Amino acid sequence: MPAIKSLEELKRVREEALQKKKMKAAPGNVQVIVAMGTCGIAAGARDTMKSVLNFIETNSLSGVTVTQTGCIGMCEQEPILQVIFGDQPKVVYGKVNAEVAEQIMKQHVQNGMPVKDYVLPI
Repeated sequence: MPAIKSLEELKRVREEALQKKKMKAAPGNVQVIVAMGTCGIAAGARDTMKSVLNFIETNSLSGVTVTQTGCIGMCEQEPILQVIFGDQPKVVYGKVNAEVAEQIMKQHVQNGMPVKDYVLPI
């Protein structure tokens, strides 16, 4: 990011960041985060990410933001997927292969019901 050179520029950057935060936390919006650190990738996180993106495309879902993050320190549970529904607490899933990712997308993201078998106690 280039250096901010004026107070007006700083205010603009701050306002953009706040708008993005509000959009992610808006009711009805869902954020799906896939841990893509080295350990996650080695455990199959790329296939998990492909499954999530394919499900969204195939089912023409809107209001779903997919992002990736680095290692979250739970390597033995990789691949890890997090789902955040509006302003509700995040749900963290572990050992999410492509099939489990599809199940989570269908049951949790589409229908609002977490898949309890894969939820990690955080």
